[in-house]
Amino acid sequence: MPERTPPTPRGPKPRADAARNREAVLAAADRLFAEHDSPGTVTMADIAAAAGVGKATLFRGFGDRTGLIRALHETRLAPIRQAAEDGPPPLGPTTPPHERVPALLDALLRFKLDNRHLALALEGTGNDSPYGAGHYPHWHTTLRTALEQIPDLPTPDFTAHALLAATRADLVEHLTGHEGLTREQLRSRLAEFTSRVLGPPAGTPDHRET
Repeated sequence: MPERTPPTPRGPKPRADAARNREAVLAAADRLFAEHDSPGTVTMADIAAAAGVGKATLFRGFGDRTGLIRALHETRLAPIRQAAEDGPPPLGPTTPPHERVPALLDALLRFKLDNRHLALALEGTGNDSPYGAGHYPHWHTTLRTALEQIPDLPTPDFTAHALLAATRADLVEHLTGHEGLTREQLRSRLAEFTSRVLGPPAGTPDHRET
């Protein structure tokens, strides 16, 4: 009986192709959002053409435009999120709240300064409100949990909303793009505002003006 030729093993080519397509799509979307004044004008067809893939590839990989934006945002923000979840100080959960809360807000502000186009696009996926975007509950919960550790701080839930509002992408865009604040000026003002909201750590005299 003649010896049968074993079947040729299937290599990882389809998975490698999918990974390359995904990276090409994310890079193309990032570039297009940066190049357009209004992220809402960038369509899935634009992104597919820029990435050199078919529209069907986008929809298979990301579901819809919102899914694509969220994937791109999460990829860029993942290091900060990881540090906030289980990293060392100043972002990690073992950091005292009077240090952690300002550090978290500063990290989010710096991210939005570095990725203004992407942050605006993502906030626009929540019916033009950042509160409807998928990432918002995570950061609100992270901040609220830290704020709950501060004795005598009223309404940590509302305070977390108010502090996050100071890092909204549309506010960052307005202050830097229209009012001319520099990166360091905006970071300094956010730090001062946060300090006044939190008050001094327990056992520290409060020298704030009344």
